[in-house]
Amino acid sequence: MITTFRGHEDGASIMEFGLIAPVVMVMMLGTMDIGHSYFVRATLDGAMQNAARSSSLEGSSTLTAQELVDLRVKSAILDLAPGATITATRRYYKTFSEAALARAETVIEPPLTANLKCDPGESFMDANENGVWDSDGGSDGQGGAKDIVIIKFTVSYPRLFPLAPMLGWPANVELESNSILANQPYGEQTTYDAPVQANCPSV
Repeated sequence: MITTFRGHEDGASIMEFGLIAPVVMVMMLGTMDIGHSYFVRATLDGAMQNAARSSSLEGSSTLTAQELVDLRVKSAILDLAPGATITATRRYYKTFSEAALARAETVIEPPLTANLKCDPGESFMDANENGVWDSDGGSDGQGGAKDIVIIKFTVSYPRLFPLAPMLGWPANVELESNSILANQPYGEQTTYDAPVQANCPSV
């Protein structure tokens, strides 16, 4: 009787399926999740390139024009990830080298406490004349003719499937895409006067 029971194979395939199915399902859902994030990434990069071309045209320096350009990018992403949080930023410089170096504006500070940051009670040389100490030397916005602009979009959205804790992944997918462009020469590029000394913020 014992021998007969040991040789009985009825239901073995169900047991095997029960052991293998969870692993296969996790692998399939994980692959779909990764594929979806790559698809969102490709869509974001494509929409970013279109946004960069549109932003460099004359008339795109107004906030309304920028919002319309950004809206097209956001719509493309939200079609794929409805719960996404999307943020767009623009920083402009006068030359490509300034954009590449992204040097902070010079801070005037005591040598013994120098930390290259604009601390309360100190002052700085306002090279771009915007009244604010800029840690990257740039200014917010699209700029004007011939200015160099860095556009950045950041996207955060919940994963397609709730597998993050099981696989050790973060709960949200975080994506970033940026583009550097030169505004079209539709006019003469503005220039800055000599840097002026300004006070660092008090808080």
